[in-house]
Amino acid sequence: MTTTSHGDVYIPFDEAMSRYEPIIGIETHVELGTNSKMWCGCSTDFGSDANTQVCPVCLGLPGSMPVVNRVAVESTIRIGLALNCNIAEWCRFARKNYFYPDMPKDYQISQYDEPLCYDGYLDVTVDTPDGPQVFRVEIERVHMEEDTGKLTHTGGATGRIHGAEYSLVDYNRAGIPLIEIVTKTVIGTGSLAPEVAKAYVKELRDVMRALGVSDVRMEEGSMRCDVNLSLNKPGDGWGTRSETKNVNSLRSVERAVRSEIERQASVLDNGGRVIQETRHFHEDTGRSTSGRSKEKAEDYRYFPEPDLVPVAPSRDWVEELRAGLPEMPSVKRARLKEEWNINDFELASLANSGALDLVEATIAFGVDSVAARKWWTGELLRVANEQGVELEALSVTPHDIQQVESLITSGALNDKLARQVFEGLLAGEGTVEEIIATRGLAVVSDDGALLAAIDEALAAAPDVAEKIQSGKIQAAGAVVGAVMKATKGQADAAKVRALLLERLGVSE
Repeated sequence: MTTTSHGDVYIPFDEAMSRYEPIIGIETHVELGTNSKMWCGCSTDFGSDANTQVCPVCLGLPGSMPVVNRVAVESTIRIGLALNCNIAEWCRFARKNYFYPDMPKDYQISQYDEPLCYDGYLDVTVDTPDGPQVFRVEIERVHMEEDTGKLTHTGGATGRIHGAEYSLVDYNRAGIPLIEIVTKTVIGTGSLAPEVAKAYVKELRDVMRALGVSDVRMEEGSMRCDVNLSLNKPGDGWGTRSETKNVNSLRSVERAVRSEIERQASVLDNGGRVIQETRHFHEDTGRSTSGRSKEKAEDYRYFPEPDLVPVAPSRDWVEELRAGLPEMPSVKRARLKEEWNINDFELASLANSGALDLVEATIAFGVDSVAARKWWTGELLRVANEQGVELEALSVTPHDIQQVESLITSGALNDKLARQVFEGLLAGEGTVEEIIATRGLAVVSDDGALLAAIDEALAAAPDVAEKIQSGKIQAAGAVVGAVMKATKGQADAAKVRALLLERLGVSE
């Protein structure tokens, strides 16, 4: 049992799962990758100077009128189809009223009781001791809305509004097309709830990427998750849920579910009552703190948006979009499993480590599938785990691996030197060519230089030559090792061995 500085008490996860059943639900916001905002023509480019991509419409100035972004509607329909949803024949927007500085109009244009997409599902696979297990996560709705502005709280220790001296507001993000994907309650996951939540968000991110509707960069906020969780004892009714807001990495989704199970179990064990509230997740501790009591729908005073006409996509248009859907991630994995001749465990490892798309992209550059998997799931995955980041966040690209592998094939590099090249890439030392030149990593391939090193090694250990010439070929390893050491690992070990045996007049 642990107690945080905020007074929350947590019990061990296994202990919590021995008495309670978790129920989860996930609300995911995805910023669509359109060139302009949802209701106006302002740019959606990320990283521009604050408040330089705004106009009367996205600032909510009097007299300004919104117009629906057709590409955003099309992208939402494609998302709904990919998630096996029904597409509404008629839907409309609503005003969600609340006062907060990040929404300049004091209301958000969203969809309330008439979403564009509804009643879908997404199947996800989770590794278990008994092998891969498939869970179906049902989708309640996929609806369109607009993103809010960005608040920066300055002067406090935590970066949150509590304790801050003042807040800055950037409205560049206000009005960017946003879709919200809401799951139905997910039951029956047991102790796998954290893994199921993570697998769902990952699969959802993969679907968005396959569709090309968003860059889904969680670190930049273009994909954000709110994790709902409640506990109940077996046979009892559902418990009160909490909502952990704006969880921004796959690892944090898993940690947020696990942490909240441990916290709520402690509350219930001590006879307390779980409060329906929002909570803020802290990446540094893996814990959350209380935010505010959770509003109900009526608190937002929803009413139909009077400035926008309803959306009524024709069935022909919907079917045209359905026909143009790309290969879905689950289908793609099945295909790659057969093409690469790998088993379920290897496929799951690639998918769960985030290496699948990277390996495929590397193979597309002409790299052998075995070599591509070796680098992404070996050296690079180790570094990613050490740094606590996703593989794709590393500063190594599929093209980098293709360049390194081509140099290995040509004999200009060996595996040991290649690892130093990747080390340089990860450290930001430049391109593959620049790192090789700066670090002096080219393989020593000159026969004269290698023979000189061999002669020096033999002179230092004359008995080894006698052993080799008497038939004990395995003794050559000592000379090869000495030459590799003398050349700082930059010799081709196979070539050194061949030259050594030739020098001694021995054949294998």
